Amino acid sequence: MTDETLTTTRPPADDGTGARDRLAVRLLLISTFVVILNETVMGVALPRLMDDLSIPASTAQWVTTAFMLTMAIVIPVTGFVIQRFTTRATFLAAMTLFSLGTAICALAPGFDALIVGRVVQASGTAIMLPLLMTTVMTVTPPASRGRTMGNISIVISVAPAIGPTISGLVLSVLDWRWLFVLVLPIALGSLALGAVQLPNLTETRRARVDIASVVLSAVAFGGIVYGLSGLGAAATTGITTTTWTSLGAGAVALVVFVWRQLRLQRTDNALLDLRTLSSSTFTISVGVMAISMMSLFGTLILVPLYAQTVLGLEALQTGLLLLPGGLIMGLLAPSVGRAYDRYGPRPLLVPGAVVVSVSAWGFTLLTPASSPWLMLACHVLLSAGLALMFTPLFTSALGALPMHLYSHGSAMVGTVQQVAGAAGTALFVTVLTAQSATLAAAGSGVVDATAGGIHAAFLVGAAISLVAIPAAFFVRAAPSPHGADTDADETAAVLTH
Repeated sequence: MTDETLTTTRPPADDGTGARDRLAVRLLLISTFVVILNETVMGVALPRLMDDLSIPASTAQWVTTAFMLTMAIVIPVTGFVIQRFTTRATFLAAMTLFSLGTAICALAPGFDALIVGRVVQASGTAIMLPLLMTTVMTVTPPASRGRTMGNISIVISVAPAIGPTISGLVLSVLDWRWLFVLVLPIALGSLALGAVQLPNLTETRRARVDIASVVLSAVAFGGIVYGLSGLGAAATTGITTTTWTSLGAGAVALVVFVWRQLRLQRTDNALLDLRTLSSSTFTISVGVMAISMMSLFGTLILVPLYAQTVLGLEALQTGLLLLPGGLIMGLLAPSVGRAYDRYGPRPLLVPGAVVVSVSAWGFTLLTPASSPWLMLACHVLLSAGLALMFTPLFTSALGALPMHLYSHGSAMVGTVQQVAGAAGTALFVTVLTAQSATLAAAGSGVVDATAGGIHAAFLVGAAISLVAIPAAFFVRAAPSPHGADTDADETAAVLTH
């Protein structure tokens, strides 16, 4: 028994533990939904932002890129943070940062202040998701984890999906700053409620943070995400020295980071413990998850472009067309969680992967003459397929780990989500831009060139989606409740005696 085992284990249960745990999970779910919503809420607002602040598109896109970049840098550190500090202290720090960032954005007089606010917002958001996952895996019995992780799937998938819808609704009547003004009271309310009622659900340990690992992590994941974010523009202007330097530095730093973690984990001092990857179920689940996140974020970029540029729809109409898919995800997630608890991952994952692939190939049928209803049908189908996949992937991945690695597993899942989302966005936009430029040079109009670029991007996405189907067969169910609780029972016995 190592000290690290004690870091994420609750004290022995008492009569009020069940109610306390449920309150904590609900509060974390609501708070995480609010903070993750802001990752995509600015996408539809970019044209308005460009007009109001007199900035080009290449500058305006940083309101989203800066958010993703900060998430990629901060999330790998959360494994250490969750072990070192209590649940309550970690939550308060995350929501304070998010609330402060939201206030800065709401009051931003110009673009520079807005970017500062987005970075502060993202710093709090990056902490919340791993904290939620680690808490749920710690307090929820294995037999009912699928149901609870289904609720987490709502947070992870629905929040980004309905961000553009909410943005379109707000922007139809209000200024872009109201996207932050309306969120601020909710964030402050969650912060106040957590300060009063959130209990401490984990034991802490005195862990030493390795500064070199923090720096390497920032350069590695930050450099990769920054480089990927620049590939879209590079499709027309050529890959710049900055893009090459960022990707190269990120790749080199990643190799050194992995080497250092392998050395530090021998003494349980790794910033991000890579022993999580020794589980084939965890590794395969995270790989399939990466493909799914590429599909989700890539589609969230292409569909609004197709709707507004090719079909000529307004921002509000585009947001409303994306709403049914988000609702489908939310409605299916609880049922998928219950089905996972009963049947395991494969009966859900395999059909889900097939449905996602079918929807991806359906998107390739879109043309300038297509009806918006075809786009809506493909998006709803994609959302249904992802809903079948997310809960089994999250639950199987983290359930395959021993309890003392939950915080590291949660941090790795969050990191992969951000990098995969950035990679999907960069890949889809790069293909779109390159093909559109080729067609425009050949004499095509703006609409036809854009439609051709979107078609090419969807073709690439559809081909990638095929990889998830055979991989889904290799995801196994998490250990049985008896086996999974062995560490918890052993730790409880030690604490009792």
